[in-house]
This record gives sequence, C-alpha cells and structure tokens, in this order.
Amino acid sequence: MILVVAFGVLSALGAAHAATVVALGASNTFGKGVSRSQAYPAQLETLLRSKGLNVRVINAGVNGDTTGGMLARLDRVVPKGTSVVILQPGGNDRRKLAADNTPAIQSRLSAMGIKVVMLPNGMLHGLPHQPDGQHLTPEGYHTLAENLVGEVAAVLGK
Repeated sequence: MILVVAFGVLSALGAAHAATVVALGASNTFGKGVSRSQAYPAQLETLLRSKGLNVRVINAGVNGDTTGGMLARLDRVVPKGTSVVILQPGGNDRRKLAADNTPAIQSRLSAMGIKVVMLPNGMLHGLPHQPDGQHLTPEGYHTLAENLVGEVAAVLGK
C-alpha cells in the first residue's frame, strides 16, 4: 500500500514538472479537417514522450486566426512557466489584409523568457494536403510533427 501511494505521489510530481510547449497558430495548428489527436501538436507530444521527454503540448490553434488575434489572446493561452511556443503565423494576415504581428508576438514571448520555434508556412509545402489544398492530412500533420521534434527537443535542452 505504501509503495502504491509513493508511486502516485511521484507520478503527480512528474506530471507537475512536465515542460509545457504551446503550439500557437491558426487552422494548420488547430488541425482543421482532422481529429484533435491527429493535429500536429498532439502528434508532437506523442513523439517527444516516445523520446523520454516529460512534456505537455497545448494546442492553441484557432481556425481563421490572424497574428493580431494570436497577440490578443497570448496571455490567456500561454500559461506561466511555458518553456517553448511553436509559432505558426499562417496566411490569414495576407488573406484578410491584416497587419503582421509576428514580431510583436516574438518580442512579448522573449520578454516572458519563453523560447520561440518558428513554423513558417514553407514547412507545409510538399506535405500531404486535404483536397482544399490548404490544410494537411493526418499523415501530413504527422510528418510535420516529425520535422519539429528534433528542434523542439533541442530548445528544451534535451
């Protein structure tokens, strides 16, 4: 019984010390057209954990979002103690003729002591897309997560 309780306490402590990674972006971060478990943030968490990293990846993607929207909700979606933010600005600023707030987001995150991994739209080229030509398939999101795992692990210092 004591062993079971001790294991439970250690497990809770381990979960409490998990590194937090926030995936901030628009529809390709959210995973438009696929289940939440198939979006790249969920797949990235699985891959990082399979490498032995105690990490939690939060999906803070919103379909149709602009960098202005991301900046406005930054404090709400990036918890205190976050280690890394993966920033995927997407193409909505250009489509909606909105200002690009990427530098302001990066500056605010830097001031908070949070490292930023940029996920430029170019990383999506050549990956399998849904028929709309904009959003990735589950396989595309998996490949994207595989492409990010090394960089995110390195930024986490693992």
